[in-house]
Amino acid sequence: MFRYFENLVDPYTDYPPTDRPPTRLLPFLMDYARPFRRVFVWAALLSVVVAGVEVGLIWAMGWVVDILSGDPAQVWDTHGTTLILLGLFVLLVRPVIQALDVLVLNNAIMPNFGTLIRWRAHAQVLRQSIGWFENDFAGRIANRIMQTPPAAGEAVFQVFDALTFSLAYVVGAAVLLFDADPRLLLPLALWFGGYVLLMRWTIRRVGPASKAASDARSFVNGRVVDAYTNIHSVKMFAQDRQELDYAKEAIDRARDTFQGEMRLYTVMDVALVVLNGLLIVGVVGWGLLLWMQGAASVGVVAAATALTLRLNAMTGWIMWATTTFFRQLGVVSEGMETIAQPITLTDDRDAEDLVLDRGEIRLDGLSHHYGRDSGGLDDITLTIRPGEKVGLIGRSGTGKSTLVKLLLRFYDAEKGRILIDGQDISHVRQDSLRKQIGMVQQDSTLLHRSVRENLLYGRPDATEEQMVAAAKQAQAHHFILDLQDPQGRTGYDAHVGERGVKLSGGQRQRVALARVILKDAPILLLDEATSALDSEVEAAIQDTLYGMMEGKTVIAIAHRLSTIAHMDRILVMDGGRIVEQGSHDVLLRSQGLYAQFWARQSGGFMDPDTEAAE
Repeated sequence: MFRYFENLVDPYTDYPPTDRPPTRLLPFLMDYARPFRRVFVWAALLSVVVAGVEVGLIWAMGWVVDILSGDPAQVWDTHGTTLILLGLFVLLVRPVIQALDVLVLNNAIMPNFGTLIRWRAHAQVLRQSIGWFENDFAGRIANRIMQTPPAAGEAVFQVFDALTFSLAYVVGAAVLLFDADPRLLLPLALWFGGYVLLMRWTIRRVGPASKAASDARSFVNGRVVDAYTNIHSVKMFAQDRQELDYAKEAIDRARDTFQGEMRLYTVMDVALVVLNGLLIVGVVGWGLLLWMQGAASVGVVAAATALTLRLNAMTGWIMWATTTFFRQLGVVSEGMETIAQPITLTDDRDAEDLVLDRGEIRLDGLSHHYGRDSGGLDDITLTIRPGEKVGLIGRSGTGKSTLVKLLLRFYDAEKGRILIDGQDISHVRQDSLRKQIGMVQQDSTLLHRSVRENLLYGRPDATEEQMVAAAKQAQAHHFILDLQDPQGRTGYDAHVGERGVKLSGGQRQRVALARVILKDAPILLLDEATSALDSEVEAAIQDTLYGMMEGKTVIAIAHRLSTIAHMDRILVMDGGRIVEQGSHDVLLRSQGLYAQFWARQSGGFMDPDTEAAE
C-alpha cells in the first residue's frame, strides 16, 4: 500500500530544462509542481471531505444529545439503526477517509515534492558557468539548494493539511450554526472578520521577515563553510579568533532577523487568545440565551459549544500553519535568488557535437577583459597546428589562464572567436568540446570519493586494467596501493578527503595526471602540471608527459622554463598580447623578453611577480 502511493509521482521524471526559470514565486512553484497536479487535486478533495466529516460528527453529537431527552427504550426503538450506522461510520468509514488523506499527503506528496525540487535545482545550478560560481560562496549556494526543497514541501503540506481543511471546516461550521439558528452566525462572522485581519497583518510581515532570516542563515553558512574549506590557512596563520569574529558578525545578524520574526508570532498569539475568547463568549452565550428563550434545543447549544471549543483549539494551529506557510515561502523566495538565476552561458538551440579529426586551434581577434577596461586578453590572433606542442609563458596576470578558460568555454569571449578544426566553439555543445580536451591544473583538487572514482571521472567506461595502467604511467600506482582511509578502505577504494586533502600535493597531482592520461583527449592543456612534484618524481614523469603529448595538440603553461624548452613553439605573453613566439633557440637569439626570463631564472624557474615588479 505504501509503495503504491510513494510511486504515484516519479520525482526524476524527464522535463525540459529552461535557461530562464520563473523569477516570481507562484510561477516558480507551479513549474515544479506540474507533475503533482492530479495528486494535488485529490489531496484538496480529501482534505475537504475530512473537514466535512469532522463538522458532521459535531452535528451528530448534538443530535444524540437531543434524542437522549426522551424515554431510553423508545430512543433505541426509534433511532437504534441510525446509532449503529453512525458507530460503524466512525469505526470503519472515517478511518479509511483519514487514511487516504494522510497517504496522499505524507507518502505521495511530501517525500517526492522535495526530492523533485532538490534534484532539479541541483541540475539547474550545475548548468551555471564557472564565472557564476566564482561570484558566490559555495556554502551559500549549497545551503539554498538544501533548504529550499523542505521549505517548499512544508508549504505544500500546510496548504492541504491545514489551510484547505480549515477553510472547509469554517464553511461547515457556518452551515451548521445557520441550520440551528441564523443568528448564531453573527458572532462567528465577527470573529472570522477579526481573524482575517489578524492573519493579514501577520502574513504581510512574516514573508519579508522570514526571507531576511533565511538569507541571514545562508550568509552564516557561507562564512562557516569558507573557514572549513580553508582550514589549513586558518590553522597555519593561527586565525581561529579572527574566523570566530568573522562568523559572529553573521551570526548576530541571523539572531537579529530571527528575533524580529519571533516578535510577530508573540503579537499574533496574544491577539488570537483575545479573539478566541470573544468567539466562545459570543456563540455559547448567544446559544444559552436562545435556549432560555425556548428558541434552541439543548443539542443545538451542545453542538455550538463543541464547535466553538474546536475552533478555539484549531485557530492557533491554523494561524501557525498559515504563518508557517508564508514563512516557508520566504525561505523558497530566498532560495530562488540562486536557483532561478538565468543560465547565461548556453548552447545554441541547434548546437551540434564538436567533430575533431585534426586538432587545429585558431584564435581570431580574441579579446576578453571580464567586463573591465584592462586585464585578460587583448586582440589575440593565433593558429596552433594539429599535433603542435606550444609552451605559454608570461608574467602573472598577462592572460595565460584566461586563454585556457576561453578555450574550455568557461566564459564566452567578449570579442573574437575560437575555432577548433574550423568549428566555432561557441556554436558546439559545451560537453562535446570539453570531452575533447584533457587538462591538468597547477592546483589539482580531487572529489571526496575513492581514488578509483576520481580516476574514472576522466573516462567512466575504462576497464580496471586501463585505469591501473594510467596510474602506473603517472607514477601513482605504488603509493595508491599503500593508501588506507579512516573507514578501513584501502588502495584504489580509499577515499581521498574533501578536495583530496588526505593526499600530499604531489600525490594529488599524480592522480590528476593519471585521470587525464586515462581520458586520452586529443587536445591537452597543462597548467604547471608538474609544479607540485619533487625533482625526482618530476624527472621520472617528464617522459610520461612527453609520451602523453604524442599525436596531440598541446598548450603548456609553465613558469619553470626548462619544462617547455623542447616545445615546438613558445609563446611569450605580456599585457594580454603575444609579444614573442618561436622555438627556444630562436627566442634566446632574439634577446627579447624570453631571453631575459631565461637569464634571470634560478634552476630553470621564472619568478613572474619579480619580473612584473621590475
